[in-house]
Formats: sequence, C-alpha cells, structure tokens
Amino acid sequence: MLSIVPLLAGGGLFETGAGGSAPKHVQQFIREGHLRWDSLGEYLAIAVSFEHMGETYNHKTALDLGQSLNQAIQRLLENRKSPSRRVNELDNRASNFYISLYWAEFMAMRNPAYQQLAIDLKNARHDIVNDFKSCQGKSVDLGGYYKFDPIKADQSMRPSKIYNDIIDRYLS
Repeated sequence: MLSIVPLLAGGGLFETGAGGSAPKHVQQFIREGHLRWDSLGEYLAIAVSFEHMGETYNHKTALDLGQSLNQAIQRLLENRKSPSRRVNELDNRASNFYISLYWAEFMAMRNPAYQQLAIDLKNARHDIVNDFKSCQGKSVDLGGYYKFDPIKADQSMRPSKIYNDIIDRYLS
C-alpha cells in the first residue's frame, strides 16, 4: 500500500507498508543468501515523489525521473523480474539491477546523458545476474540481526563487482 500525505507548502510524505513479512525475509536471507523482499512499493513511492517534485516545482528532470521509473516498473512487472521465493532464482538484488537497467534505458530516451549507463548495464546483464544467483545457497553473516555490521551487510547486498563498478563509476 502506498500512502501519500500532503504537507505544508506543497510537500508530500510518501511511504509504503511492510506488512510484517520482513522478519521472514531476513531469516531466509541469513539462512540461504536469498532475499525475496519485493521493493515494488519503494519503487512506486520514489516515482510518485519525483513526479510530485516535478509538478510542484516545475522541475523537468524530476518529472522525467518519475515518469521513466514508472515505465521501468511496468517493464519489470511485464518481464517478471520481481524476486522469487526460492533460492538460486532472482532475488531483491537482481530486481534492483533490472529496475536500474530499465530506468536507465527509459531515461536515455529522454536525456542522452543516461545512454552510456544504459549500454553498460545492458552489456553486463548476463554476468551481473549470474553474480546475484551464484552468491545464493549459502548462509550469510550480517554480524547481527537488529544491529548488523555495515561492512558485512554491504558485502552481502552488493555481491556483483561488475555491477558495483558500473554504479560507482556513475555516482562519482
């Protein structure tokens, strides 16, 4: 469920409900290295946030980001790239890769600055998805449950050096 709460001066609060399933997902991740958490609600909240910002402040880039993310979400759903419940299939990390690939592709249609990112992600897709699948099936040590070790969590959530290098290159 996506909630939008209007705030003063045209702002908005965008949030999604977890539904109480998070503990089971974390337990499976620790046991099998497979994170079945579906970030669809978060993707939708981000898209609506960008659109709201674009409309409220007449900000074309924010509007493009929101509309392109909505297109990416549609493609994610049409191509069935949401996380599976079973180990050694697509999980949250692979879904996040696909949303970034599709989002970059749709943004590249609006802004040529995203073209190379889209190409790099598309060309590395096979290797990146294999990285996400091959790290599954083993227990994961996060260094704690409520207070995890950020270095261990980062290693567990970012197991594809290829993907990390691409994303880090464009974020710097």
